[in-house]
Amino acid sequence: MNYWKNLSRKKKAYILALIAVIGIMAWAFITAGIITHNFNRSQLQTQEDKQKAQVSGLILTETKDTEKYWEIYGETGTYDSSNEVAMLNNCIGNFFDENNEVSMSFESTRGSYNSKKNEIILYENTKIVLRDGTSLTTDKLTWSGSKNPVTAKGNVKITKNHEFYATAEEVEISPDYDKFKIIGHAVSKIYDVKEKK
Repeated sequence: MNYWKNLSRKKKAYILALIAVIGIMAWAFITAGIITHNFNRSQLQTQEDKQKAQVSGLILTETKDTEKYWEIYGETGTYDSSNEVAMLNNCIGNFFDENNEVSMSFESTRGSYNSKKNEIILYENTKIVLRDGTSLTTDKLTWSGSKNPVTAKGNVKITKNHEFYATAEEVEISPDYDKFKIIGHAVSKIYDVKEKK
């Protein structure tokens, strides 16, 4: 107590000010901890641990027992864990047959993969080439499993070498990628390509 009495007024004021600042900081820290603890808990409960990742150079592939069904590469993209959906930009990729050989290749400005639905959708400037040389452009292509047909919708144009040309609203490509069915306002032309001598 003698020490306190021997201090000058100025030093006593500094010590009291320091104690007051420490007290205010402790009160603010404790109060903020209580407020944010409840806020963070309610936020996690409502968003169910939702996570979204942005990535560059994303490669997705589906395989089962060494059999590869498809692979898709996106230059950039995002993955939303709550919806289990990957959105890709500037995609290229392949679909495979039961011998792990490429049966259909594609490129597209945008694409998505929904792992809940096991569905790939390609949007905008989509180009496809089948193993037999048939090429196709469309607004939207949907793959929904190796046993289901692939559907192309919107401004579909099909060419095969210089032998065949068709336009349609929709096309179904068989699960083996070897046949296709043209649907809706179809126009097709078959050319007789003769060997030139």
